[in-house]
Amino acid sequence: IPNRRRPQFLANSGGGSYASSSPVSSGDSTPPVHSLESIASGLSSGSFRDVLVVVGAGASVSAGIPDFRTPGTGLYDRLSHYNLPRPEDIFDIHYYRGNPRPFVEFCGETWPGRDGGPAPTPSHRFMGLLGDAGVLRRVYTQNIDGLESLAGVGPDALVECHGGFGSASCATCQEDADVGACREAMVVRKEVPTCAQCGGPVKPGIVFFGEKLPARFGKLVKADVHACDLLIVIGTSLAVDPVASI
Repeated sequence: IPNRRRPQFLANSGGGSYASSSPVSSGDSTPPVHSLESIASGLSSGSFRDVLVVVGAGASVSAGIPDFRTPGTGLYDRLSHYNLPRPEDIFDIHYYRGNPRPFVEFCGETWPGRDGGPAPTPSHRFMGLLGDAGVLRRVYTQNIDGLESLAGVGPDALVECHGGFGSASCATCQEDADVGACREAMVVRKEVPTCAQCGGPVKPGIVFFGEKLPARFGKLVKADVHACDLLIVIGTSLAVDPVASI
């Protein structure tokens, strides 16, 4: 039965993962609360056929990628050596246009797919298994690490809410740029890639503060939420809109 109400998540998740499903009976207006065992049983039996997964930074911590806000170990606390006015400025489009060097150094250390780089975690492999089973409607990830793709989640099933490393463009004139050349400059030569049109700094297709989310998010999210029969939230406290509003 399509989920026609705002999802309500499990309160006893314990690890930043939540699950909610639509009611099994149209005469019962109270959404059921599921245990992990009952969800596993429902997936095995085919009770859930349109699964939506919302993913945050916590899903990638065990891959060696820090989350953003954990005191002492979070990414924002680990950026002090860049001498940024604010930690968030490393992802600010206006700051990048004036001083791209901190983000370039960050990309050189974190670009997905590098030899010896982060590998998908069991959480990411689980999403891939949902896709293999034909029950995954969509993954909405707030992450930019690309681990969902590496775990086998296909492009049709993936919405990278904050963009990713699969494209590149100029931060000044928005002209598309060659992502391979961008990677070569940042990862191999440790240089700021520049635009062939205007000379401005090029960046991968990550959504910075001050930029719009990808159009794909707005195009798909309403229908996906309406149609899903199981919503799983992994590794996010849902503190930042618009993803938090899912």
